[in-house]
Amino acid sequence: MNFKDIKSSKQKLFTIIKFISIPLITAGMGLEIWNIETITTSHQLPTILNPVLILAHIALAAHFIEGIIAVIYAPAKNHNPIKYAVYTFFVGTVGLLELWENRDP
Repeated sequence: MNFKDIKSSKQKLFTIIKFISIPLITAGMGLEIWNIETITTSHQLPTILNPVLILAHIALAAHFIEGIIAVIYAPAKNHNPIKYAVYTFFVGTVGLLELWENRDP
């Protein structure tokens, strides 16, 4: 396997991760909003969703931290910090890897 094949495989993997990450993070945000709504109205989420909610908490926190890192490093790579932070929040670590490779999202 040569360098070109590895680079192509990495690019395909990044694309797959992006297509999976965006709807999952959006669903995690929706679940979090639903959880907040149930708390404020004295209701409860179905107990079957508790493990999913825990995963959503972890994923949202990790992606939030990655977004903060993107805000800090984006100007050094000539990118708009807010735009890149939002992008990185939704795609996760792939966004940071692209930033450090100095590629456009």
